[in-house]
This record gives sequence, structure tokens and C-alpha cells, in this order.
Amino acid sequence: MMTKKKILYCITKANWGGAQRYVYDLATSLPKDLYDVSVLIGTDGQLVNKLQTKGIRTLLLGNLSRDIRFFPDFIAFFKLLKIFRKEKPDIVHLNSSKMGFLGALAARFVGVPKIIFTGHGWAFNEERGKLERKLIYLLHLVTIKLSHRTIAVSEQTKNQISKDSSATKKIITIKNGVGGTEFFDKNQARAKLLEKLPTDFDPGNRLWLGTISELHKNKGLKYIIEAMHLLEASCDDCSELPILIIIGEGEKRKKLQERINRYRLENSVFLIGQVDEAAKYLKAFDIFTLTSITEALPYALLEAGQAGLPIIATNVGGIPEIIDDMENGILVRPKEPEEIQKAIQFLLENPNKMPILGQNIQKKVTHDFNKEKMIKVTMALY
Repeated sequence: MMTKKKILYCITKANWGGAQRYVYDLATSLPKDLYDVSVLIGTDGQLVNKLQTKGIRTLLLGNLSRDIRFFPDFIAFFKLLKIFRKEKPDIVHLNSSKMGFLGALAARFVGVPKIIFTGHGWAFNEERGKLERKLIYLLHLVTIKLSHRTIAVSEQTKNQISKDSSATKKIITIKNGVGGTEFFDKNQARAKLLEKLPTDFDPGNRLWLGTISELHKNKGLKYIIEAMHLLEASCDDCSELPILIIIGEGEKRKKLQERINRYRLENSVFLIGQVDEAAKYLKAFDIFTLTSITEALPYALLEAGQAGLPIIATNVGGIPEIIDDMENGILVRPKEPEEIQKAIQFLLENPNKMPILGQNIQKKVTHDFNKEKMIKVTMALY
């Protein structure tokens, strides 16, 4: 009888973002006769609930945050040593920057046979001080060198480490993949989302723009809100302008709502919070937007493509590996609300382009970003 390989996935946060979706897809898709899967998570949250519903064993590290905090991180490192010694995994698969560094170091100390780290995007791309970004870059390099192999989710993610040849040799690109999403049809999705809007709101015949995004500064949501303000400021008859629905939660909710109020967009832009299985609602939208200032290879964009939506997205990270400008979507520069506004205006004035863009992105996502392919290639790495 073949002995199962024991895999321990490790991730910092339990909120439902791209890295968490990746861990969930892998952990719940591996053949149960070949792999014994557990997931170690820094904090409690939505990912824990979803994994437990699928019968996946979860362990909580406790009190592990995304930001650098020396004393708590020191304690977390020793907790990891204890867990790895007790669990004796054949493979530790690390995700996110903090868990990646601490986990790779602890796994090396314990002698875990195979350490794999997935780079879902590098924290040195974020808006931080110059010294802090250099430190984070060095920590990423150390993580890669401590790991036996590193997975980059896009070519751009891989290329950003290309200055160090010893690290580059350890990196393989395995792009995120999606599949099997059961979407609500447009009428169903809109009816369900309307329940989350003010009871007296009537969208009439206005187009629906939408996004699924954590309310975090990296997602650039203030720029799409500013673009909506520019649209209203330039219109003659604003009753026909589109509405924007933002699905997601995060620490920037208050500031984003203040911006919406300041621009008097309360009847055009709506923060509706976290929605379980949000991708199912995508067909409610006529246009999908993703205006991030840094990305690797976002699941939300792949799911929007799978739903056949025309997309407006920023030209950052791995997004151009999904979107071919004006062929299956529209690319704009980051932090440029005027460009976002012009892209929306273009689609409003050329509605015949929208189904073409939607069909083209759906074909590309189905062919190039397949979930089964992603899992198969990752299993080969194990």
C-alpha cells in the first residue's frame, strides 16, 4: 500500500483573498488517496470555516499579522518549530510573505524534506519607505533560498527576482487557474445584490459596473471612485450614468465611504461588504473593473473573464498576461482616474464592443488559466 504524502499548507491570514483562494483550491483538490492534507493559518477567519466545511484539518498559529512585529514574530517562529516537529510533514507549502519567511526558516531548522513557497506578489511593490522595501526584498530573497522551490503565479512575479541568479534558478511559474464556477444568471444576481442596496434605490436602466476586492490601499479603489466622480462631473444627463458596486471588506471602508460622500456619489457607488461566494454574482455586472496599484495574477480578474465580462484593469503585475489591451479588455495606467473614466466612457459610447471583449477574455481564461492544469503542474512539483 502506497504511503500518503503529508502536506502542510501554511498561510498568514484567513480572510478570503487570492492567496487564501489558492490554498483552498489546492487543499481541497488533491487526491485523498495520495495526500494527507492539513492547513496551518496565522489567524482565525473565513478560510478556516471554508476548509473545515470541506473536511480539511486546520491548525491555528495565533496572533500572526501581516506587518513586521519583532517580538510576536519571534514567538511565532518557535511555535512553527514545535508544530513542524510534531506534524512531521513531507512537504511544507508556504504562502504569503510573513509565513513564507518564518515558515521556511523553521522548516529548514526541523529538516522538512521539501519546502515550497508560492509568491502571490511581492510586498516590496507596495507603497512603503525605501529602506523598508529594500529590507522586504532581502527577506523575500532569503525565503526563496531557504525553500527548495518557489512558485511564481505570473511571469512578471518571477522576473522581479531575476537580478539574483541563485534565486531565479529555484523559481517556476505556475499561473493561477479557475474553473467550475456556477454563476447566477443576470436577473438572479441583480435581484440578490439589490437586497444589499438601500431599499428605496432603483437602478432603472443604468449599466452596472462592479468589482470584487479587499478594501485595501493596494486595490486602488479610490481611483475608480474618482473616475465615477469625473463621469458625473462631465455629463449632461447623469440619470443614465452607470452605478458601481464594490463587493468586499477591509480597513479602508471608512475612508472610501467618506470619499463617496464627499463626491455625493451615494446613489451611484455602493460598498456592500463581504458576500459569500462573491464570484457567483459576477453576471450582475455589465463591466468589471480592477484598478489595483500592485497585483500578481488576480483571481477576481480570471473569474470575471470566465463570466465573459468586458474588463477595465490597470496595467500592473501579471494583469497584462491576462488582458490584451483592446482585444479582450482595456488596460489603463495605475493611479489615473482620468484614464479609467475615459475607458468607461468608451464602452458606454461603443456598446457593441462589450460582448466582443467579453467573449475574447472568456476564451483566453478557459484555455490559458485552467484550474485543473494548475493543480496538475503543482502536483508534479510535489
